[in-house]
Amino acid sequence: MLPCVCWLQLILILLSSVSWTRGENCPVTCLCPDPHTVDCSGRGLTRLPNEIPLDVRRLLLADNWIPRIPSDFLVLYSDLVYLDLRNNSLSHIEPGTLSTSSRLVFLDLGSNNLTEIPKGTFGESRSLIKLRLGNNPYLSMVGALSQLPSLRVVRLEGNPWLCNCNFANLFTWLMENSHKLPNGVEGMECSLPMDGRRVSLTQLSKDSFRECQATLTLTDLLIIIFSGISVSVVAIMTSFFLASTVHCFQRWSKGTKGDEEESEA
Repeated sequence: MLPCVCWLQLILILLSSVSWTRGENCPVTCLCPDPHTVDCSGRGLTRLPNEIPLDVRRLLLADNWIPRIPSDFLVLYSDLVYLDLRNNSLSHIEPGTLSTSSRLVFLDLGSNNLTEIPKGTFGESRSLIKLRLGNNPYLSMVGALSQLPSLRVVRLEGNPWLCNCNFANLFTWLMENSHKLPNGVEGMECSLPMDGRRVSLTQLSKDSFRECQATLTLTDLLIIIFSGISVSVVAIMTSFFLASTVHCFQRWSKGTKGDEEESEA
């Protein structure tokens, strides 16, 4: 019996040691069901916990009040594969925040206050496979999707798209990649700029945004203005040079004629 008791005691000591280590590495307000998972969902957090283990792979932060992600977040947690930030208070993602991860496969940013996901937000991530951006009531522009070659599933339902030229590129992407949307473009709508009337994306086509191809962007306008100014400056300088040349030639002609008259006298 004694050997069995000794083995049982040894197992209990090992289990206690493992449990103590996990508890020590786990944020106080969170749960850590395994060595690489941290679950801080629904804890009323207003910022990210400081005690997250650096080797975390699954980080669950849903249903909190987190307003921002530090720009160096994924630099510190480079092993992160699964990040759930749905139903928080995120209003924007700082440039470069999500472009440093080479392992992130799943990202949920749904039900936040995001207004824009600009190009470069994710860099050229080749690991991100599943992205959720649905139910952001202020989200009107997403320019980063075309830079995610490995993306297989994206959720965008419940966002207030506006049927204007800013939406044209996203509309083209959605139509070409509808297989990546769980329900295709069914149920997705955008508002007409004139009267706010909602229109199903299935009723639209590339021709609906044909006028946008002739719309000049701010960059185009600046180029035109700068070119016009440059042409005007060149024209003025050329006119001044020609006028000066003609004036000098006239003075030279008068001087030559005077010399010839003096010689004849």
